[in-house]
Amino acid sequence: MRRPSTLAERNFVADALRTETVGGALLLIAAVAALIWANSGWSDAYEDLKNYRLGPESLHLHLSLGAWAADGLLAIFFFVAGIELKRELVVGELRSPSAAALPVIAAVCGMAVPALFYFAVNAGGGNLDGWAIPTATDIAFALAVLAVIGTNLPSALRAFLLTLAVVDDLLAITVIAVFYTDEVKFTSLALAVAGLVAFSLLQRFRVHGWWFYLPLAVVVWALLHDSGVHATVAGVAMGLLMRVVPDDGEERSPAEHLEHLVRPISAGLAVPLFALLSAGVSISASAVGDVFTQRIPLGIVLGLVLGKAVGIFCGTFLAARFTRAELNEGLAWADVLGLAMLAGVGFTVSLLISELAFTEDPGLTDEAKAAVLIGSVLAAAGAAIVLRLRNNRYRGLIDEEDRDEDGDGIPDVYQEDAERARRAKLGPAGT
Repeated sequence: MRRPSTLAERNFVADALRTETVGGALLLIAAVAALIWANSGWSDAYEDLKNYRLGPESLHLHLSLGAWAADGLLAIFFFVAGIELKRELVVGELRSPSAAALPVIAAVCGMAVPALFYFAVNAGGGNLDGWAIPTATDIAFALAVLAVIGTNLPSALRAFLLTLAVVDDLLAITVIAVFYTDEVKFTSLALAVAGLVAFSLLQRFRVHGWWFYLPLAVVVWALLHDSGVHATVAGVAMGLLMRVVPDDGEERSPAEHLEHLVRPISAGLAVPLFALLSAGVSISASAVGDVFTQRIPLGIVLGLVLGKAVGIFCGTFLAARFTRAELNEGLAWADVLGLAMLAGVGFTVSLLISELAFTEDPGLTDEAKAAVLIGSVLAAAGAAIVLRLRNNRYRGLIDEEDRDEDGDGIPDVYQEDAERARRAKLGPAGT
């Protein structure tokens, strides 16, 4: 008979899920499983599962499981991401306006240049409706790849990617609302904004108790979904409204406390299920063959692989060179290059725009989806090579700093520095 799990065991699992490497690995495993399932002999079962609908029809929430995953489960992830971003902006690596400006500029350039690549390939006879497909960065997948391959990379790099990806997603959601949404319900949108104001006031006046916040969060999410705006905005907005600095007498801020509780749910349940229900793209041999020969898929691949890298890297470099925006002193330009390549992982948002851009032509939709998948994989592979090399470089520096060959408990680097200082003080005669 199996022994019931103890509190210590449950805490161990929760702590493991708070480790980004574990959460990232779960997401990637779920994505690979979805791809295999969707292209196997059981693909019909996968489609039936993804399209199974549930929820109250009266509230306009009778959604497919795929929609619940993309709009609902991912909102939990965005809530955690919003808390992280707020902390970085208030007390972390991005608290300086000049440091925070750089990833925002990078995000804008990282959307504009891929669109230009797409236009360049499709101008003069191609279909321009898919221009926004290569502009998106999938924050969940990008952070997962970074967590798995970059355990020794500077924390400032993750903060940069987090800010860039959140801004990118907000801009992508705006693009969807403006260019690919038939109608925005401004009444629902206004009520959702009012709910966010109420959420902010509860935080401002130090109101505690989940029974205030959880129902309000659900209502704000439902209103945003009904408005036509992507409902994940509710998650990132509420995360950004959380109080991240503890008051006198508080051991932890509300944001830190809630993040500690929600992160295992996000990493162990929400994000892997989202990947399982969204990454299963059925790819035909003809669609793959057309990726590098037809204008639409070629524009998407070039936009994701080259456009993102060129836009983000050059935008960051030019902003740091000609404005007051500053690159974090702990980062090198090689780190920024790897991050810029990683931002080419478009995936879910790009897949969503693919469906919206070519609603009247399923063949073009299939070509676009195949291009998104191939472009995202190529971008991730290139970024993995660069970031792995940088990770090894930083690991070597850490090992050098920790070296203690004489076993006296003091790293040799500090003793060598002290010896060099002593010799410099004594001069040549003291050697």
